[in-house]
Amino acid sequence: MNTVTLLPGEHLTVSNLGREGAVPAKITQAAANIIATVRAKGDAALHRYAAEFDGVDLTDFRVPQERIDAALEQVDASLIAALEKAAAQIRDFHQRQVRQSWFTTRADGTLLGVQVTPVRAAGIYVPGGRAQYPSTVLMNAIPAKVAGVERVVMATPPQRDGGISPATLAAAKVAGVDEIYLVGGAQAVAALAYGTESIPRVEKITGPGNAYVAAAKRLVSGDVGIDMIAGPSEVCVLADASAEAAVVAADLMAQAEHDPLAACYLVTESPELARGVEAALEVLLAQSPRAEITRTSLTDQGTIVIAPDLATAIDAVNTIAPEHLELHCADALGLVGSIRNAGAIFVGAWSSEPLGDYVAGPNHTLPTGGTAQFSSPLSVDDFVTSSSVICYTPQGLLADAPATQTMAQAEGLWAHALSAGLRRRLIDEGAPAVATKVLAEADLTAIAWPADDAATVASGVGRPTAQGEVR
Repeated sequence: MNTVTLLPGEHLTVSNLGREGAVPAKITQAAANIIATVRAKGDAALHRYAAEFDGVDLTDFRVPQERIDAALEQVDASLIAALEKAAAQIRDFHQRQVRQSWFTTRADGTLLGVQVTPVRAAGIYVPGGRAQYPSTVLMNAIPAKVAGVERVVMATPPQRDGGISPATLAAAKVAGVDEIYLVGGAQAVAALAYGTESIPRVEKITGPGNAYVAAAKRLVSGDVGIDMIAGPSEVCVLADASAEAAVVAADLMAQAEHDPLAACYLVTESPELARGVEAALEVLLAQSPRAEITRTSLTDQGTIVIAPDLATAIDAVNTIAPEHLELHCADALGLVGSIRNAGAIFVGAWSSEPLGDYVAGPNHTLPTGGTAQFSSPLSVDDFVTSSSVICYTPQGLLADAPATQTMAQAEGLWAHALSAGLRRRLIDEGAPAVATKVLAEADLTAIAWPADDAATVASGVGRPTAQGEVR
């Protein structure tokens, strides 16, 4: 691992991290070509890419419903128990995120509020390749179902035999996935975004993937909703001298074994702990079945930051803005309030990051590559839309029209002001006053921009009653 030693008064900068970004330009171009081909040729393109990239010739991309229904018969009972426990805790956590529509009224009767509506169809991408990820199925499908999404569609690359991992299939059954398609990569994103002959389009795409998937999601964003542009997995461990070196080493490896591009950071005030962690890594790597991937990640993407004090160490953590942050410190809980940028915070020595990956309940689809500075974990909110609801009464219109017209005049938007002005005229003088023939002879600019004084703008105008009084 690369070591950065900060001197007193020196701060970690983004340039120290060597991040290259989630989507290189050449991959973006390749993804764009794939998307264009899928849009033009539909299923024919998917068959071509399945043969080219996955080495399979599929007659049908969709997994039959009867196979999904029988999924739990294909895996061990212990795995079913683990999936069901994880699902229950994920569901419980995400149910607490559900937002209700709400409405309020002003004294003048104006009704304002928010209507919350689930998207009709959501596509979740589940990676294949180096490993199978049933946990990703749970973390994406369950929030969608909690949100009320009617159609949850899963896309995942086919295995070499043209099938699907039994564990992934079982997770889909437990999570309530409605449709499964054996399509991977950028072509899967394109199919979900635009539809093909056999795959109806969705309104939102979530889930992690390789660089081609990330590039495709970025390219289709705007035509369809996406959760985030996810780069390689990453962890940052903030540790003091109280931490166990071997435990910290194992936690770093837990991310490194995902991908050679996975990034691992150790931030500490203790040079002794740093040396202990490096020694422990060698011991643990000697027996790792994924030693090659893990070592490549640690060597190429791993960084140890040695800070002169805790404040500088915390500042370094906030600069890294990691996907996962572990606080291996004596006063771990007391440090949480100092953390501004992190996808998920694991507090204390017992809070192993893999617990969050699988069963804790909070979502493990998290912002990567420093995007935790402005992005949040996947949640129920990603599967709903919010519509503002605005319902004025005549009294409310008279209260707000003068301010509206004044602001419209300041912006030079005549018709904006006229829209409110005609309503004022309708209330004051009745329907004949806004008849087209009458308006043809009227000074419309005077109606649009009546030059209300400050008091009128602030408080509005009263509504005449039948007796000519104003209320």
